[in-house]
Amino acid sequence: MNIKVLGPGCAKCQTLEKTVKEVVGALKLDISVEEIKDMKKIMQYPILMTPGLVINEKLVMSGKVPSKAEVEQLIMNALANEDKEKNK
Repeated sequence: MNIKVLGPGCAKCQTLEKTVKEVVGALKLDISVEEIKDMKKIMQYPILMTPGLVINEKLVMSGKVPSKAEVEQLIMNALANEDKEKNK
């Protein structure tokens, strides 16, 4: 699994990155969280507002800072989808 936080480095972007790292740590997952600040790279995703959250190259949220519970649910959903793909 890969997770990316998209944004120019604003306060909301930093908060989202911190929240994601805290959730990944709490879940004891070995997942790296990458911060993407390059606007050319950010525009490769269908994002209208930052910050954006990308899990496994899919934009799952943009324009707001989700709660820890929301981030955890997004990660758990992505893990479940990975398992489904492996079992096909």
